[in-house]
Amino acid sequence: MLSALADLKTDRIPNGFILLGMVIGITGGILSGRGLSDILASMLPAFLLMYPLYMIGALGAGDVKLFVMIGSFQTVGDFFPILMGAFVIGAGFSLIKLAVEKNGRERFQYFFSYLCEVWRTGHWRIYGEDLKQDYHTYCKNKIHFAVPILLSTVCRIGGLF
Repeated sequence: MLSALADLKTDRIPNGFILLGMVIGITGGILSGRGLSDILASMLPAFLLMYPLYMIGALGAGDVKLFVMIGSFQTVGDFFPILMGAFVIGAGFSLIKLAVEKNGRERFQYFFSYLCEVWRTGHWRIYGEDLKQDYHTYCKNKIHFAVPILLSTVCRIGGLF
């Protein structure tokens, strides 16, 4: 929850939150009888799946680290529903934001233009990098993904999926 609040307030997730969470997750896992290899096996997929999204600018570094931290608490079987749930909730937030901002057509044009450029050049570039020059436009076109991650985690722990 602290990570989501920090993301909303500062647009960043402090490394201290992530590190503390990982220490608690790993220590708690070991004390409850999970082996270190099992814990790391839950953390590794988070990194391997999310890092490419970070590299193209689709996720922030804090979001990737937050998923890795959640992996320290969850088994692989519990982690994947959290991951999928976060993306479904994030998609819902994005659709709401598109409707509120009334810029759906513009965003989809930008997205398909981006994909065409990647296809044409064969090179990935950071998605939305050119928008960061205009901070207002940049903020209008992003969601704080730590919030969907939090909601998905709470839903999984609460047994909703």
